Amino acid sequence: MKLTTALSYPSQYNPLDIAEEVVTANDWSFNRSDDDELVVELEGRWTDYHLYFLWREELGALYFSLSFDARVPASKRKDAYELLALVNEKLWVGHFDLISDDDCLVYRHTLPLRGAEGVTVEQFEDLVDAALAETERFYPAFQYLIWGGKNARESIQVAMFETIGDA
Repeated sequence: MKLTTALSYPSQYNPLDIAEEVVTANDWSFNRSDDDELVVELEGRWTDYHLYFLWREELGALYFSLSFDARVPASKRKDAYELLALVNEKLWVGHFDLISDDDCLVYRHTLPLRGAEGVTVEQFEDLVDAALAETERFYPAFQYLIWGGKNARESIQVAMFETIGDA
């Protein structure tokens, strides 16, 4: 069954306008090649991140992905999928994927906005904060799998070990 409804947000509404304001306020490097796409680069604790935002007006949805330098060799794909399953079951928002075109790991989330008055600054900040926090949290596990010769279960243990204080 397919529901038929009219879109309930104004046609001039674009959540990337809010996103651009937040990105500018944080002094992050970005490129907005058109009205529906925003690409941001920023430095993280472990690596540099590329944030990609895409507004799909016809769907009333904001797609978001965060990519980072973590290519999975073909010999590690099976273990990578197992690690992704272990990681994703620990997430409340978004999920990690292995993009088959280039064997890269990516964090993804789509924010449905149909019927909403618009995205708030707080929602946008929460989206980015969650992605950065989870990527920083699980990046060591991905590296243990890719470079450390560990299997998925051994790799997830690294991410679940919480340290107290700073060295």
